[in-house]
Parts: sequence; structure tokens; C-alpha cells
Amino acid sequence: MKKLQWILLWPMVVGFSLHAQYIPKEKVVVQEQLIFPLQDKHVHGSSIVALPNGDMLAAWFEGSGERTADDVRIMGARLRKRDSEWGAPFLMADTPGLPDCNPVVFLNQEGKLFLVWIAVQANRWEQSILRLRTSTAYDNAGAPIWDWQDNILLKPGDAFHQEVVQKFKELPPTEAGWSEYAPLYDEMIIEASKDSKKTSIGWMTRIKPLALPSGRLLLPLYSDGFNFSMLAISDDDGETWTESLPIVGRGPIQPALAQRKSGEIVAFMRDSGDAPNRLQRSYSSDEGMTWTPSEKSTIPNTASVELLALDDGRWIFLGNDVDDGRYQLAMYLSDDEGKTWRSKMYLEDEKKGFGGFSYPALIQDTEGQIHVTYSYHLEEGGKSIKYIKIDPNKF
Repeated sequence: MKKLQWILLWPMVVGFSLHAQYIPKEKVVVQEQLIFPLQDKHVHGSSIVALPNGDMLAAWFEGSGERTADDVRIMGARLRKRDSEWGAPFLMADTPGLPDCNPVVFLNQEGKLFLVWIAVQANRWEQSILRLRTSTAYDNAGAPIWDWQDNILLKPGDAFHQEVVQKFKELPPTEAGWSEYAPLYDEMIIEASKDSKKTSIGWMTRIKPLALPSGRLLLPLYSDGFNFSMLAISDDDGETWTESLPIVGRGPIQPALAQRKSGEIVAFMRDSGDAPNRLQRSYSSDEGMTWTPSEKSTIPNTASVELLALDDGRWIFLGNDVDDGRYQLAMYLSDDEGKTWRSKMYLEDEKKGFGGFSYPALIQDTEGQIHVTYSYHLEEGGKSIKYIKIDPNKF
């Protein structure tokens, strides 16, 4: 199907207006480059933060694989404000003997730098532990100077199980997971939610936190064991963390968050449930503590997504909106806080089999510019992390 035909069809599929537009990438992109040359090592799961001095700091995980490769570690690189090219990569974190994955870098309200990631015990995602490092000395060239390290330990408790039971009752009926000798998928997850050994471990990072006007930080988490999501909540600027009630559904993982002017928080999530895979959504009206049962949207989805409320009120959504791969990466623009999407552009638009472009990170700096990083994997040619700077005034 030609691109023009796609644009004509989208109003019917995802709630675009009749005047929905395709935005040429060249119109809005200010800068585009690979953070480091294509390489054979696996690199994935990037994050990016704009530092107060104008530098950009990116992080990703790198090694000979993912959870089964013990040499996987967290790497980083810096784009100095005065420079046009990213500096050489450097080590950000490495737990000896364990794979380190899914880094998230961000600043709290006091300007302290946080790196949160997972160390994968027993080479199983569901055994992952949350790790945290902080720094107040990060303007130097190279890696930040870390002054604190700890684990984030959560204890969901009985309320977790009760919420899972209640929310599955509110979900539409399904026969997913049924076989003659096995219980329904829902019943298996409900049974697992009783086990504190399972509910207190295996929560993984992926997307940047959302800072609320109240000062609360909401750090998105997800579990491959439960195949749904939860938030780590801090009301003291990241000093301590507790857990929200879970975002329950059939496969809503890796939540990306934005808050509407009404105070409602929206979570857009990757669909790791039954086919067809579509972007999943959930909503919170109490600053992220409780969530509606997740629901599928009409937007196709094959990998992790990102969401950002711009300073001017517009929203940006970024994801792989195809059914059969990661060869396209599309950015959507909304004027009504994600209710409809009036236009889109492709950051990557290749043929199936060319490569995979996924797991985006998306931020806006204090000057209003948008910064994106994502995994750039070619079928033949190697892997890197790509960086794009976008001027939203040109949308």
C-alpha cells in the first residue's frame, strides 16, 4: 500500500480528523545521527535526559545478548552543548556477573541525576531487581560521578491481589489461554498475584518518570511474569519509593505517561497480549495510585511506545504502528490531549526485512526542543542508538 493511501485510511482507523496530515520528516528534524558507529554487539533500550548545562546524556544497555548474557552492562554517551557530535561511549553501571538492562535517566526537581535500571537475576526477567544510582556531579566530560547506589524494594501486599481480582472482573470476557488441561489465563494470573515472592520482584523499568505538579514522581514499571504494569511512586523527590496498585489487563506493559489539564493521567502501553496487538490504554484520577482496567485502542502496536505532553499543550505519541515488525517508527501529534491524532510523520519508514527501529525515548528540553533516542538495528550492517532533535514549532 502506498503512503498516500495510508494517510487517507488513518482518519477511519485511529480517530484522525478528516484533515489529518502527513508531516515530512525533513520539515521538523534539526539534527539526526547515530550516537556511535554501527557495531556487532547488541544495543537496546535507550533513555535520554537534558542536563541543566545544556548537555544531553543518553544511556542504553549493551552486550552479547539480553537477559541470558552476563556481560550486558549499562553504557552512556554525552552530547556537549557546544558540540555537534556525540562523545565516545562510557560505562554507566555494571553489576558483576549479572545482565544489566533497561536504563532510565532523569532529573528530580532539585536537579539530582538518577539512573534506574534492572539487574537480571537467574537470567530471567521475572527475577529482575530494580537498581538506582544518583549524582550531583555530572557536568564533567564522560560518565557522571555517582554518589549513591541502592536497590528499589517494593512490597505490593494483599491489596495487589485484591486489585487484580477486581479488575479482571471488569475486563471483557475472553477465552484466551484456554486448553482442555489448563485454566484460563486470567485465573493463572490471579493465582500468581497471591504469592508475595512473585509480586515483590521482577518489576522492570523502561520509560522515563512523570513529575506531577504536586511533586510526586511516577516511575513506570512492568512485569513479564504478570504481563501487566505498575508504578513506583515517590513523594520525597526520589528518596524513597512505594508502589501503586497494578495496571491490570491482558498484556499492558511498558507504560508511557502524560497528564491532562483535568488532572487525569493517561498510560499508553505496549500490547503483549492476544492478537491483534493494539496500543493499550489506562487512566488514573488519583495521581497514579489506582488505574482503570486496560483497554485496547485501534492503533497497531508491535513494541514499546512513548508519550509526551509538550509545554504548549500538544501531545506526541511515538511507536511502531504496524502489525508485523519494527521497520516503521511513527510520531503522532494531538491537539486534544491524546483523544484524537491530527497528523503523523515517520522517523523511520523502511520495507519489512530492512531492520528494526524501536524502544524510543522522548523528552522536551527547557528551550522547547524535542529529543528522541531509539534502537537502530539493521538486518545487515550492525546496531546503534539513533538520536534525533526536532523543532516542534515547525509542526
